[in-house]
Amino acid sequence: MKSRKGVPISRVLRELEKLYAPPRSFLRHRTPFQLLIATILSARCTDAHVNKVTPGLFRKYRGPEDFVRVSQGELEQDIHSCGTFRMKAKNIRGLCKDLLEHHGGKVPRTMEELVALPGVGRKTAAIILYVAFGKNEGIAVDTHVFRVSRRLGLSRGKTSEKVELDLMEQVPRAKWGELNTLMISHGRAVCMARSRKCGTCVFRKDCPSSLMYSRRDLAA
Repeated sequence: MKSRKGVPISRVLRELEKLYAPPRSFLRHRTPFQLLIATILSARCTDAHVNKVTPGLFRKYRGPEDFVRVSQGELEQDIHSCGTFRMKAKNIRGLCKDLLEHHGGKVPRTMEELVALPGVGRKTAAIILYVAFGKNEGIAVDTHVFRVSRRLGLSRGKTSEKVELDLMEQVPRAKWGELNTLMISHGRAVCMARSRKCGTCVFRKDCPSSLMYSRRDLAA
């Protein structure tokens, strides 16, 4: 019977770095503020779709003042296609108000300050800190990172928080931010949620959930 022991993280990093050269973020932005708004919009929405919405959005709303001035209903219409638009509009207006009142209109540079903003959790904060400010303060665990980490045996965590902790223990801190986009790249190209391509995966002989060796999908 095949061992459930996972693929060593050193090999995961080495192989993914050979295969992919992703940008620091798949979300198009020019400023930390634009990245913050785009990341909020990307929840339960694809990066590709957010990138279609944000050019027009950022022409209309140039800073936090513009988002605070607009009505809730009008902002909802502008971001409707990104899904969960009511909550996203509420959070965007709330965080922009907080930026103006407590941070001089600037995006804060600490995990503690970021997660205190409406709608900003550890995942969003980790992305902002790494992409905008070059700080590795956490590992952003989205659906791709969660799925790939569990399938490769890097974590058995059932929550994104537990998977993040497991990864942080194994991955050199300097690689925390890079790991996110590397795993997203692999999750999109090979290790998809459905119809995954185990036969072409570089980890197929070592991956404890590879369908090349087991018909059971061990990564629910």
